[in-house]
Amino acid sequence: MLPHPISDTASLEAEILGSVKAGFPSPAENIGEKLDLVKLLVRHSASTFFFRVDGVSMVDADMDEGDILIVDRSVDPTNGCKAVCFIDGEYTVKRVEMGDNGAVLMPCNEHNPSFRPIPVGPDNDFVIWGVVTFIIKKA
Repeated sequence: MLPHPISDTASLEAEILGSVKAGFPSPAENIGEKLDLVKLLVRHSASTFFFRVDGVSMVDADMDEGDILIVDRSVDPTNGCKAVCFIDGEYTVKRVEMGDNGAVLMPCNEHNPSFRPIPVGPDNDFVIWGVVTFIIKKA
């Protein structure tokens, strides 16, 4: 899993066709507004990377195989955050639980008991590589 960097000049503009009600139908509004996806999804271009999800250990965290994660290395991790972690030579995405005795990397797939928490101890080569800030889903 290699990260894909974002350049400072990156831009992806598209025209917003309008607002769509998620309740009762109504006419579209705001036709012609411009939307720059990079400006919307990337806060810090120098420290933001894309990853593609490979596997199903995080489906209950709404991360499905093939989804794109936007990961920001400049965001400080917090207890319970979803993060890309580097542990013992491999990248993984997990929910990070931090406590007095260290961290535990938690899978989020209640339907598959083969995914177990990964305790992080002093013998592990470990770093929280970056915090997941957005998930781009396939329709």
